Amino acid sequence: MRVYLGDQPVFSGLLKPFPAAEDVQNVPQPTGSRRSKLWELPHHALCPLIGVCLPLNVIRRLYNKYDENINDAHDYDLHSRVVGESKRRSKLSETIHDELDTRYAAVILTFKVAKSLDALADLWMSAVNLGDIAGAFWATLTHPRCTQSFLDQVCQDVHMIQHQAGAQVRTDVTKFNAMLHENAVITRELGKVQERSTKLLMEKNAEIKQLTHQIHQAQAERLQKDMQIDSLRKDLTDMKLAIESLTDAMQSQKKITQLSNRLLLLEDKNTDLKQALLSSQQRWSAHESKPNIESKMAHEKTRELVTKPIVFQMKEKSILCVGGRTKSVANYRQLVEREGAKFAHHDGGIEENANLLTASLAAADLVICQTGCISHNAYWRVKDFCKRTGKQCVFVENPSVSSFDRIIKLMSQPESTPNQYVLSQEG
Repeated sequence: MRVYLGDQPVFSGLLKPFPAAEDVQNVPQPTGSRRSKLWELPHHALCPLIGVCLPLNVIRRLYNKYDENINDAHDYDLHSRVVGESKRRSKLSETIHDELDTRYAAVILTFKVAKSLDALADLWMSAVNLGDIAGAFWATLTHPRCTQSFLDQVCQDVHMIQHQAGAQVRTDVTKFNAMLHENAVITRELGKVQERSTKLLMEKNAEIKQLTHQIHQAQAERLQKDMQIDSLRKDLTDMKLAIESLTDAMQSQKKITQLSNRLLLLEDKNTDLKQALLSSQQRWSAHESKPNIESKMAHEKTRELVTKPIVFQMKEKSILCVGGRTKSVANYRQLVEREGAKFAHHDGGIEENANLLTASLAAADLVICQTGCISHNAYWRVKDFCKRTGKQCVFVENPSVSSFDRIIKLMSQPESTPNQYVLSQEG
């Protein structure tokens, strides 16, 4: 059991219980509901009451309202003055009474339910067992059912509690002094630990600062390397593109060289063909008055009609070839482009759509229709279109490359060439 004087624990132990009800049943009990006043209590009850129920700072504050010269008064002297003033009714005793009622109003309300001395004794013992006797002491002494003998018993209990509390205080003081010494030792050790911790913390902070600097330096180096890597990647990409361009240029140069060689061969062949053609024309001119069998066969082979000759300037013109042998189209193109003209071809409705023929006819400057290798519908479409539009058209029955070559050469010769062979323009 722990007992409190005011707000501080001062006693631990067991108190003997109050005499049983049969021991006090012959004691006359007061009647009525009026609580006793402070100045009505016996003198021997005032000293423990003031000492237990009012802290010294509160006593000094209350007494200071009536006497301002008590600031330097000793605590015992002040206590004695208050006890002496509490014997009679005065402003100070009334103030102290009101202070006690206000401070312990809740306890007084709890003790108010006691309607007999036994109930009051039970409440007092419960308060003692709980260890909080200050409010219970005041409520018990002023309770309407409190008898003189019970008041004396309560004062005796408080007296013993104070004795044991004093012994406990002395023990506590000894322990407190030991704790102070221990606390001083611990404080010194703590100071040393804090000093070591501070030193270690400073070292760690310096190390962290150095590591942070190294990290920043490493990040800067990494950033610089990343920039170098990006630059090298860009250079590598440019080099790959340059290599691809160089490869394409080399292939183009190789192709140009091949085409140049082929062009030289074709020019040599063209020169030979021109010389052969010139020789043939000279021989034909020499025997014009005496046609022989070979000239007659050539005349029948090409089915040349000399009614209305065509001389056409082919350079930069569009020549449309309708029909002909599919495998000879590349040779037709080469012969036309040799004269500086643009070549176009339509198979005459054999495989290509005949409806596209009209657009091809409209885009051409000259039409060469190989009648032996086109459909009947395409033949009449070509003939009708050229007749309606007045577009020049040459009809050829023999689809051979040599016959096509002779026609191109004859049409491209100047009009002053004597005895030239040309095909007639139908329509």
